Amino acid sequence: MADESDMRARELSIELPRTFDAGIYFIGRIRTPFKRREDCPRNTAASNSTGRVELDPRYATGLEDLKLYSHAILLYWMNEARRDLMRQVPGHLAQPRSTFALRSPVRPNPIALAVVKILGVEETAFTVANVDCLDGTPLLDIKPYYPSIDSIPAATVP
Repeated sequence: MADESDMRARELSIELPRTFDAGIYFIGRIRTPFKRREDCPRNTAASNSTGRVELDPRYATGLEDLKLYSHAILLYWMNEARRDLMRQVPGHLAQPRSTFALRSPVRPNPIALAVVKILGVEETAFTVANVDCLDGTPLLDIKPYYPSIDSIPAATVP
């Protein structure tokens, strides 16, 4: 469990389960210029940084057709995030908000999603624009971005 002294006023933590329900494979790592969490942009829209997505060679065949797309969705594991907060007070909000109503990396399964622009594809890696994560972040999956199904202009946010 994370250190309670890391909590902000009005945040709520829970006790995490003792065991995991499933296993995953990290398929690679995301290389970025960010060495500390406080150096990372809040999201990809706030980033103009370039990164490199490096795959384990066994997954190289899966990259062959990625060059057909201009953008990709990266799913990655925020391995340095705490996992026990159910109510958080993010720095950009004055009031607490429940974890599942935030895009914060602090969540029971710290899975992040980023839409990045593909700049170039090689055999076991590809270069992207607009990275927002720590250097060496474990990569879970890559999906092509489809504006026709991944963008919902009528969606609402508070």
